[in-house]
Amino acid sequence: MTSSVSSRMRFGVFLGPEHKPGNNPTWDLERDLQFVEHLDRLGFDEAFIGEHHSSGWEIISSPELFIAAAAQRTRDIKLATGVISLPYHHPLMVAERITMLDHLTRGRLIVGVGPGALPSDAAMMGLEYTQLRERMEESLEAILALFTEDGVIDRKTDWFELRRAQLQMLPYTRPHPPIAVTAVVSPAGANLAGRFGLPMLALAAASPAGSKVLAKHWEMYSEQLARHGFGEPDRADWRLVSCVHVAPTREEAERQVAYGIDHAARYALRDASFLKAVYETSGLPEDAPWLDVFRASQLGVVGSPEDVIEHIEYMQEISGGYGTHLIRVLDWASPRDTLDSYELFAREVAPHFQDSATRRVENWRTFSGSEGEFQKALTAANQRAQQRYDASRSLES
Repeated sequence: MTSSVSSRMRFGVFLGPEHKPGNNPTWDLERDLQFVEHLDRLGFDEAFIGEHHSSGWEIISSPELFIAAAAQRTRDIKLATGVISLPYHHPLMVAERITMLDHLTRGRLIVGVGPGALPSDAAMMGLEYTQLRERMEESLEAILALFTEDGVIDRKTDWFELRRAQLQMLPYTRPHPPIAVTAVVSPAGANLAGRFGLPMLALAAASPAGSKVLAKHWEMYSEQLARHGFGEPDRADWRLVSCVHVAPTREEAERQVAYGIDHAARYALRDASFLKAVYETSGLPEDAPWLDVFRASQLGVVGSPEDVIEHIEYMQEISGGYGTHLIRVLDWASPRDTLDSYELFAREVAPHFQDSATRRVENWRTFSGSEGEFQKALTAANQRAQQRYDASRSLES
């Protein structure tokens, strides 16, 4: 592995999803599937699908089931769990579902794992929220053993047991599909990812608290990789998340998100302590418009293609470099404007970071800067053709 980012930058989405609780859930799920189809046609690289069990907003309870349906509608885009909350499931069941889904997607699966984001989810299952990270570590260790160790696995913790456990079929991808570990603000995720040699997924990278620890997370991650014999880290494997809505102009983008930002931003910024920090550092009044609060939160960008390019370049700068930018999908614009935003992103933002339009621009500059050279050649060719025609007519007569 290398420490620099030299490969083509990848782009994807982090789809919670986040829909207003009053919406028709059947239609929202169908719209999410159609959205992933749209991303596949546009050439996006990845779509991470969330797991949540409460709040009324993020209604996908099983990312695996959603991915199985989306895989039948898509061709190229990689489909990812974003994330499986490991403490909620027996590790053998997780490994079995991953294996099956890896086959059903023909290797298009990415496995994002985390401890579980919503305390309300854990409360309904009678779990102590402060203990979820320890459970996640125990689960991930067992899952990796099931994928990589020969023979059977015996393991016992205070919440699960494996007795002569073994997967009944090997994954499509050997030794297992790519696995990414969430690293939010605490050091737990970065240390765990480094311990097992797995890439990080920075869910809060654009928040004030998350951006402050990016460099520290990379340092801790690198130290753990070296300590456990995995060598140098590769920044191309690092995924960062922020919110993006793009339109031809900043004014148009802001007009479009006015459609639903009052609801979407209230949920996206639901952490009261985070909101307090935003108000304290920005000087905003508590009744400030949600678009102003969003700007002050630094969670992302609403603007023109140039604004979005500047935002991603800023994220590259504060992180030291990363390989995949994931857009956190918010239900803040109309369905039509949302689809158009991702199309504009694919057409005008992504090429800036992928060099996909470089030769086209070079050729246009050569052509347009020829000072009439090519036009003169065209005129001369037409004149010659006319002269030859006139000469042939003279011979005939």
